[in-house]
Amino acid sequence: MKMLAAPVAVLALWATSVQAATDEKIAERLKPVGEVCVAGQECKGVAAVAAGASGGGARTGDEIVARHCNACHGSGLLNAPKVGDNAAWKARADERGGLDALLHSAIAGRNAMPPKGTCADCSDDELKAAIGKMSGL
Repeated sequence: MKMLAAPVAVLALWATSVQAATDEKIAERLKPVGEVCVAGQECKGVAAVAAGASGGGARTGDEIVARHCNACHGSGLLNAPKVGDNAAWKARADERGGLDALLHSAIAGRNAMPPKGTCADCSDDELKAAIGKMSGL
């Protein structure tokens, strides 16, 4: 009987450790992928996410154009005014009411261009810098 008690005890300890490891893995798989923050209440980690999204500071017009705008505005895809085609950009600005109107179109989206182009995390100032870079205005 004593000989049977030792393997049973070892088996029980092993089963307990396996269950604990399994519980930890299950908890890891089930943890939330994000948090909901309510305006006016403290939300941990929001500052770190905001700093990471913007790279710690405002991006230049060149960076925005290279990463988000050049795919369409570099080639004139779907009649988008090309980067550096100052006449086409000036005509659009004159038709719509200036650089601020172009900025409004960029923020809201226009024709095939989605809102903010493809730069959902761009600030208005970053978009304005990108438009200035592409248009020369």
